[in-house]
Amino acid sequence: MIVVGYTNDQHGLAAVDAGIAEATLRNTDLLVINSTPGDSYVDAAFAQPGQVHTITERLRESGVRYELSQPVGVYAADALLQAMERPDAELLVIGLRHRNPVGKLLLGSVAQQVLMECPKPVLAVKAG
Repeated sequence: MIVVGYTNDQHGLAAVDAGIAEATLRNTDLLVINSTPGDSYVDAAFAQPGQVHTITERLRESGVRYELSQPVGVYAADALLQAMERPDAELLVIGLRHRNPVGKLLLGSVAQQVLMECPKPVLAVKAG
């Protein structure tokens, strides 16, 4: 199974596309996770119903077996790392944002945490 960390933006779409390609190549399932800690009224990275429909259509059209999970009250890094503990999880795919020169010194907190703590391979992709 390929696990994808999805955010509702171009970086999330790049991760989904890379996840679809990997799942197709490996002939395996895809688990797309879009989580929110739920500590704010609006989380721009959390897909709303219309946006869920759009990403679901993209997944359905790919022909890959998939599941879309939207846990609430869970930090993204925790949700992704927990999914990667499953025995059938092979690869984690995340999107990376472009950073300015100062920001390049540090990755985003989610990206940094999963890259450091994930026990299995991580594929980090940029929107293109």
